[in-house]
Amino acid sequence: MADPTTTRTSYITCPLCEATCGLEITTAGRAVRSIRGDRADVFSHGYLCPKAHSLKELDADPDRPRAPLIRRGERFEEVSWDAAFAEIARRLPPLIQEHGRDAVAVYLGNPNVHNLSGLLYNTPFLHAVGSRNIYSASTLDQMPKQVAAGFMFGTLLSIPIPDVDRTDYLLILGANPLVSNGSLLTAPNMRDRIRALRARGGRVVVIDPRRTRTAEEADEHHPIQPGADALLLFALVHTLFAEGLVNPGRLAGHLNGLEEVRALAAAFAPEAVAPACRIAAEDIRRIARELAAAPRAAVYGRIGTSTQEFGTLASWLVDVLNALTGNLDREGGVLFPRAAAGGRNTTGEPGRGRGVRFGPKRSRVRGFHQVYGELPAAFLAEEIETPGAGQVRALITIGGNPALSAPNGDRLNAALATLDFMIGVDVYLNETTRHANVILPPPSPLERAHYDLAFYQLSVRNVARYSSPVFARAADQPEEWEILLRLIGILAGQGADTDIAALDDQLAAQTVEREVRGKGSRVAGRDPAEIMAALRPRRGPERLLDLLLRTGPYGDGFGADPDGLTLAKVAAAPHGIDLGPLQPRIPEVLRTPSGKIELAPEPIVADVARLRAALERPRPAMVLIGRRDLRSNNSWMHNLPALVKGDDPCTLWLHPDDAARLGLADGATARVTSSAASADVPVHVTAAILPGVVSLPHGWGHGQPGARMGVAAEHAGVNLNRLTSDVAVEPLSGNAILNAVPVTVEAVGKAAVAIPGGATEMVAET
Repeated sequence: MADPTTTRTSYITCPLCEATCGLEITTAGRAVRSIRGDRADVFSHGYLCPKAHSLKELDADPDRPRAPLIRRGERFEEVSWDAAFAEIARRLPPLIQEHGRDAVAVYLGNPNVHNLSGLLYNTPFLHAVGSRNIYSASTLDQMPKQVAAGFMFGTLLSIPIPDVDRTDYLLILGANPLVSNGSLLTAPNMRDRIRALRARGGRVVVIDPRRTRTAEEADEHHPIQPGADALLLFALVHTLFAEGLVNPGRLAGHLNGLEEVRALAAAFAPEAVAPACRIAAEDIRRIARELAAAPRAAVYGRIGTSTQEFGTLASWLVDVLNALTGNLDREGGVLFPRAAAGGRNTTGEPGRGRGVRFGPKRSRVRGFHQVYGELPAAFLAEEIETPGAGQVRALITIGGNPALSAPNGDRLNAALATLDFMIGVDVYLNETTRHANVILPPPSPLERAHYDLAFYQLSVRNVARYSSPVFARAADQPEEWEILLRLIGILAGQGADTDIAALDDQLAAQTVEREVRGKGSRVAGRDPAEIMAALRPRRGPERLLDLLLRTGPYGDGFGADPDGLTLAKVAAAPHGIDLGPLQPRIPEVLRTPSGKIELAPEPIVADVARLRAALERPRPAMVLIGRRDLRSNNSWMHNLPALVKGDDPCTLWLHPDDAARLGLADGATARVTSSAASADVPVHVTAAILPGVVSLPHGWGHGQPGARMGVAAEHAGVNLNRLTSDVAVEPLSGNAILNAVPVTVEAVGKAAVAIPGGATEMVAET
């Protein structure tokens, strides 16, 4: 047991959001005494948000299981780890033998990308499952951006990042980085970054249906009709061509499809799109001219542009604009990070690659193609409900709560209750894992090492930082990668007593062998046994991370560059290593078959006709959008008292004009009805939202029977995603359509306001 009188200071990277802030944590024995921003951190420089303080409460939360749970009738019983895996070995392999591997589905939640074990061991785990039914939070969030980036640049995380610290003009669409701390934009303390941008004479323009905290800091805010971002972006492109403002600069020789984009933009003149966008044509033209005239400019779109029916088109057009104005791959424009480890655009032959190809596996019920190896999360319920060969009969969730975060939560909850078997690898018995037969709790975030393998690929500055665990795990608590290896062993037919050390050695050896065979690898042709020996005595994620760092763009190449990075060097720098500002990388960053930027990928070009048709549609009377709160970006954070204190964030934002029309006052109860469900919710009347638009936050709806999250149940709120439909998804990416959802709103007890054209007219069915 840790000595409670011994005080210690640890420096870690916060694992709760994309900002990757450095924290200074003071502990006494097994207790957290304080959490502060690490002023010496090379990236965040002492900044932290309210979520960081909740790490103490998460670590100590009495609702967090410390031992595996097995369902016994209607209750859960604590058991040993051996007993839990024995139960899985008894039930899962026979189910697979009888019904096939497609009968098992896997859902990966958002916390996996903040977890080194998940990022490195989920892939071999999914291979061991061998099912087409792989789902994740990606198709509830950013998949359109990853699809557009893959088509244009060749890999799913080749996403150009706004160089906010050097730009002169920043156009933000559907993003609220002062609250999200950046999203597909790893940038601590965006408030001060934006203020510094303006202080040096730059301009910030925000396009959003809501006057967000980011909009309040901007020079200019234009409320837009939700779902119309692609129309606006195309009108900006149209203006650039029409007024002779297209100037890709040094990228001219690296572009394919420029004239095709010109032809596609012809139908989207500002006057044509202005009524649908609710932004004046003269403002659209002015913004286009400002983008073209700015010495350095960047266009950035995020969740509001992704989670709508034209999400991939909007995501694509953001970078088309950056390319046409010469700001793609330019300092002060948008640039590609060079991550120290794990970047697909830093491995292989520079400047050319396989690109991205989707399929050929398709969903059983609707025949929708896989995207990056997964199916739309919106389809999970129907794959469970629909009888026949390949019906999903078992589910494994890892760090996810789709019962709250996926569309039409009522339908998914009902479907989960019919499963033959379910496993949850999760820190909570939540609204999803309450349906599980076995729950396997991973360690607290303060009990595991951390390296932001994913988010350093999306960072405004190239950095590397490794955090050791703050606390030792309990003697019988396995690490998450060890949990996954035991599951892999069961799926591979090795039973519950898998030799995980041998399995880990096998996986590491396979990874090393791929690396030495890789064209362009820094260890190409080397002896795999030599590399494995050099990685000793590390095991688990640290061994794989050491390999990735040493073969990465700054690595020592296992002796080729003695001054290069190793995990030992990164770990010896508790405040991180600054690898410098982003730099131009085209053409070497590209991994497209042509070796060029594909401005007009065929699947995207084919989808433009759907957008043109939308110009002729009537606008619904009322649409629903989501929103984020600085204290909350995941449903499990609602069980932490520090993040739910204060005013109730779960209110329906409504413009005063709509409130007067509907007879609703601030604090009254409104009934919101969509094609999927109805919900009663307290109203907040505010001029900070566009008339005809209402907003609810994401991730609430707690207090369901069987869940064990006491604080969250006391702050249950309304589940936004009960009101979103699972009938249609964005057709290129499979992303759920969570924004611009047609709804009716009424004061409780009054007649509803009709929706012209019906509640499902705005969504594109697949």
